[in-house]
Amino acid sequence: MAATVTRPVIQTGTPAPLRRPVDPVWAVARISLGWVFLWAFLDKTFGWGFATPAERAWVAGGSPTSGFLKGTQENALGGLFGALAGQVWVDWLFMAGLLGVGLALMLGVGLRIAAVAGPAMMVLMWAAQLPLDSNPFMDDHLVYAVVIVGLALADAGATLGLGRLAIVRRNPVLK
Repeated sequence: MAATVTRPVIQTGTPAPLRRPVDPVWAVARISLGWVFLWAFLDKTFGWGFATPAERAWVAGGSPTSGFLKGTQENALGGLFGALAGQVWVDWLFMAGLLGVGLALMLGVGLRIAAVAGPAMMVLMWAAQLPLDSNPFMDDHLVYAVVIVGLALADAGATLGLGRLAIVRRNPVLK
């Protein structure tokens, strides 16, 4: 029977010792995936020319959801998702989700909330693309959704993140 090792609650703000060799791997995965979300937010907001040209940036009056959702109109659920393209409330929800999930993952706090919001966003984007071109079921959206949940369950915010702070440990909504 394997012994259970737990991370002590640190009141002083000093780093807690690693409890498992995999913790730094989860931390790097958390930060990396957080950057994916945060970068999407920044590029769509300011149009830095990677996925979003400057003239279609959100700050220039562009819609962060139009390009993707309008491109799904021929897909199985395209009518539903195409109708949402460019609506202000959809743009705001999408951008708030990108920013919130990105910051939660980057900082290592709010992972429980991110473990609900992130997979919800990923599953909706996956559904908008059905049927998939390269695989009958699985794609990166579903993989990201599973990894985000795994990050929250693994307490990945406690390594290289703010998740070990006493205030976070005392307030479950911040975990």
